[in-house]
Amino acid sequence: MKMRGRFRCGLMTVGLLLSGCAAQTTSGNLASAPTVSVAAAAETAAVATRMADAADDPAIWTTANGVSFAGKNQQGILLGTDKKAGLYVFGLGGDVLQFLAEGLLNNVDLRAEGAGFVAGASDRGRMGVALYRFDGQGELRPAGFIKSDLAEPYGFCMGRVDGQLLAVVIGKDGQVREYGVTGTGTALTGTERRRYAVGSQSEGCSIDDASATLYIGEELKGVWRYPLKGAPERTLLAGVGDGRLVADVEGVTLLRDGAETFLIVSSQGDDAFAVWQVAAAAGAERYVGRFRVAASGSVDGVSGTDGVDAWSGPIGPYARGLLVMQDNDNGAEAQNFKLVDWAGVRAALER
Repeated sequence: MKMRGRFRCGLMTVGLLLSGCAAQTTSGNLASAPTVSVAAAAETAAVATRMADAADDPAIWTTANGVSFAGKNQQGILLGTDKKAGLYVFGLGGDVLQFLAEGLLNNVDLRAEGAGFVAGASDRGRMGVALYRFDGQGELRPAGFIKSDLAEPYGFCMGRVDGQLLAVVIGKDGQVREYGVTGTGTALTGTERRRYAVGSQSEGCSIDDASATLYIGEELKGVWRYPLKGAPERTLLAGVGDGRLVADVEGVTLLRDGAETFLIVSSQGDDAFAVWQVAAAAGAERYVGRFRVAASGSVDGVSGTDGVDAWSGPIGPYARGLLVMQDNDNGAEAQNFKLVDWAGVRAALER
């Protein structure tokens, strides 16, 4: 779904001034809220599946010393799904380091463990969560599976609460399953801890480990906030309909910058991203603004984005943080992922 519109100058009414002209896009009778442009910094190689909606969701990883991957030192690595074929590992320069032909993987996320990380991906072929492990050197390897009763595993995110590694998988119909990940080595699995329903088609999600909070994007409704402790009594953080989020609501991610935590949500209906500053307490969120990713040099802009992920803090040349998002229209090439410097987003939003 794509819309294009005119540009106009204006001021935001949420206490944050944006200088210059902001993109103004119309979806039916609803105008998008003022939106600034941020230049793309880099892009990955295209996924192998051509002429299809294929690239979907990324995840980011590094350490203070970089990453030893396949015998070479990398400043950082990116995981990215081709939902028709499997899982890629890219370098920060966008080159393919590894491809796992794992089939119909939709969303991917990871959490640190030991010198490396555990990753998971919603698997629509085997109907559950495919698990992977990276031990800090070598390559990514399959590490187990969580079988689910969902009709179609769709959204996925990971977290760690009170020391327990969590995997949250969302069915396309909005059914949610939370699992505690257990096991060692390459024999990981999961035990269900809670189940509930969002209400309609949902996908993007992200977990704030520090506040034990789960954020879920319901595509035609908005972004919900769920506590991961106690009953899953939700709060609507932001709804579709006021121009900040234009359906479909897709990718959801969190980024910490100093003492601040930001929620970044893909507004697929008008090719943009909305940003909130969030806190531990529900209701304390503050809307910051919106941005689009524009072309820069040989790297085209981002349209119709699906998944998005963020890295908090330095990674390679991105001293303040990095955003990576799927790009639906990659010109003559198959879909891929774009990299955006978080410092550029903050500057554009006058943070």
